[in-house]
Amino acid sequence: MSVEQDKRFFDVFMVVLAILVAISVAIYVVAAGISDNTQARYIAEDEAYQQQVAARIMPVGQVIMPGEKANAVAQAVVAPEPVAVTLTGAQVYNNACGACHTGGVAGAPKLGDAGAWEPRIAQGLETLRDHAVNGYQGNAGYMPAKGGNPSLSDDDVYNAIDYMLEESGQ
Repeated sequence: MSVEQDKRFFDVFMVVLAILVAISVAIYVVAAGISDNTQARYIAEDEAYQQQVAARIMPVGQVIMPGEKANAVAQAVVAPEPVAVTLTGAQVYNNACGACHTGGVAGAPKLGDAGAWEPRIAQGLETLRDHAVNGYQGNAGYMPAKGGNPSLSDDDVYNAIDYMLEESGQ
């Protein structure tokens, strides 16, 4: 290639580059003008638009430290009540009780062993329920409150007792 061809290529390249820069600047100016005009119109004049923006950016929750008062937004939000679900005796046994009552851990009467359950039943069903709900430590072993699962309701524990007694032939 000669010097003349190089100069011609450079000149054409610079013209193309200048055209691309001019197009980019023109697009930027048009976009900025449209954006400023649109935003200014919505922000200054349209109350409905302002309300839509406020609704979109409204906080979902609020952290309230002890001793502080909640603001009106937090007071208006009411958490739904949890749905109470009573578990069957078999479900409670499999999730909590079975860990000890399957193998007789810590003196727990085994599921299906009628002889191990008889002295406990002799004390009365209410005593058995009380020990299961509140926990008990006796000569034969240790029963943690609600089988070590405090999220169980008293009715869940009662269902598990009924299940274990039934499975043990009582």
